Amino acid sequence: MFKKILIANRGEIACRVAATARRMAIKTVAVYSDADANAKHVVACDEAVHIGGSAPKDSYLRWERILEAARETGAEAIHPGYGFLSENEDFARACAAAGLVFIGPPASAIQAMGLKAESKQLMEKAGVPLVPGYHGADQDPALLRREADRIGYPVLIKASAGGGGKGMRAVDKAEDFAGALASCQREAINSFGDDAVLIEKYVQRPRHIEIQVFGDMHGNYVYLFERDCSVQRRHQKVLEEAPAPGLTPAMREQMGNAAVAAARAVNYVGAGTVEFIVEQSGDGMKFFFMEMNTRLQVEHPVTEAITGLDLVEWQLLVASNHKLPLRQDALRIHGHAIEARICAETPDNQFLPATGTLAVYRKPACTSFERGQVRIDDGVREGDAISPFYDSMVAKLIVHGATRAEALARLDAALAQVQIVGLATNVQFLRHVVQSRSFAEADLDTALIQREQAVLFRQEKIGLALAAAAAVASTLLAERAGVDGATWADPWARRDGWRNAGLNVRRFAFDFHGDAAEATLTYLHDGALHLAVDGQSGPLRFEAGAGDITLQFLGQRHPLRVDRRLEEVHIFAPQGATRITVVDLLAHAGEVHGEAGRLTAPMPGKVVSFAVKAGETVKKGQALAVMEAMKMEHTIAAPADGVVQELLYAPGDQVTEGSELLRLAV
Repeated sequence: MFKKILIANRGEIACRVAATARRMAIKTVAVYSDADANAKHVVACDEAVHIGGSAPKDSYLRWERILEAARETGAEAIHPGYGFLSENEDFARACAAAGLVFIGPPASAIQAMGLKAESKQLMEKAGVPLVPGYHGADQDPALLRREADRIGYPVLIKASAGGGGKGMRAVDKAEDFAGALASCQREAINSFGDDAVLIEKYVQRPRHIEIQVFGDMHGNYVYLFERDCSVQRRHQKVLEEAPAPGLTPAMREQMGNAAVAAARAVNYVGAGTVEFIVEQSGDGMKFFFMEMNTRLQVEHPVTEAITGLDLVEWQLLVASNHKLPLRQDALRIHGHAIEARICAETPDNQFLPATGTLAVYRKPACTSFERGQVRIDDGVREGDAISPFYDSMVAKLIVHGATRAEALARLDAALAQVQIVGLATNVQFLRHVVQSRSFAEADLDTALIQREQAVLFRQEKIGLALAAAAAVASTLLAERAGVDGATWADPWARRDGWRNAGLNVRRFAFDFHGDAAEATLTYLHDGALHLAVDGQSGPLRFEAGAGDITLQFLGQRHPLRVDRRLEEVHIFAPQGATRITVVDLLAHAGEVHGEAGRLTAPMPGKVVSFAVKAGETVKKGQALAVMEAMKMEHTIAAPADGVVQELLYAPGDQVTEGSELLRLAV
């Protein structure tokens, strides 16, 4: 077994690998960029080496510098994690040339499966079922258009060297093909350095089911059952679970054997995932090979949960020439597991990535699967920044239960305990998905989010009345505590509403998700409080302790966690979370909000292109510009009909959040 390994990655996967290595008494070396100098994964390892600038191309993709770091520290092997260099055959070969073990498959297997078109041809020879499509080398746009017409719409354009949902576009009709192809190729060249694509039939009501496989250097292969990854946005996974609901033992065995056949066809070694598209029709389910990911997957913890195995330990054993620890007949499924990807993004705004600092980052109590069935894998701590340089994922929340229903309930309860302040996240959206009819009843396919959008988006589980009451209570508590949280304040300076004649009525103004609102608080002579807001009124009572507020209003008792950041009040309740802004009436008197025709960057990133010119007339919803951030392209659309006055940047320019990109006269 190795004595020391270098982890050529960052974030939660680097922390995950380091944890298993520590348990196995293997020393670890971290690498880090400028942005990650104080990152959690740096502290999690025994040693750390700086490898370059914040952008991946200046650090985590510099494999020559990573090999140098391995030599400097005496590492015997390199674990690539996932993403970055994990599926780079040149890096795998360079490791071998440098006398280092690449903890992954042979370079030949990565190469064979790395190009989707060639891998499809290989799988066809191995007898693995394929989706009808075009996988040829000729990339002439006219030919690709003819092939799409031949296959029949809808079709899916996929980057041949791609993965993770990048370089992928669904096309419903022929007239949209050219634009989708150009966008797909542009994203593919930026992400993978290769703009080759393949065209496939877009399967109706598809499920995305993948099989975890393992091979060793002695010719042994097993499959560790399946994961259902059908719940996706932008072709990227949101929730993953194992085993796949409704999969019969016979079909599980068929898919498992097909996955092993795929691995054998390329002499695979280590952990890999064979992904299938499963078509659901009246005569049952049919599966088709989609691609093979020649690395550990983000969602591997759900397989660990149902098998009781440590897949990173298996990787380390196989890479050091051990045989697989178990044979196929010794593997069993125990219970059900679900993983939720917690990401810095705004689901209600087309899942736009968000950046910021984790001012508050509270997690549910986590224990091992053997005891508590709740686990969090992350690479961040409270106070860390989510930057625009890397993926938007903050953490993975994994739960396990004896049944799917038990796992579902446990997941919702655990998500309710995740409290993040400082940037937008998808935590509440995940709760909405878990509570939706389709997911609860396992009515799964890759269009679930679109199908359930009425109950997934813009769903406030905390209404204005409760949010305003919580904001008022937090304001009064802050005033009672004195300046800067002092435990004593000048009694003559306190604003408790007492007066020797008449009643004191105090007015509050709020911004609640873009809508202005007001509340009036009346101080009664007996010291009681009466609050009126949103057409409702009643006594207001509250008590606080250790950051929590127990609030009574409108005949209900609400246990809340309230975090105040200046005028922004963040409220966490069992049913959900929200935020409300307390408006300073004096400070905002006479202020005019908004500026028509001003289009700004919603995040830091790079301007990819403009779709319009100065003087051009545009319609509401028309694409104006494309930005790239967090490895994804984002389209900026016109908010209203108008005329473009001026373009303020050029393609390739880096912009900060809030930068004005162009001016539009509306």
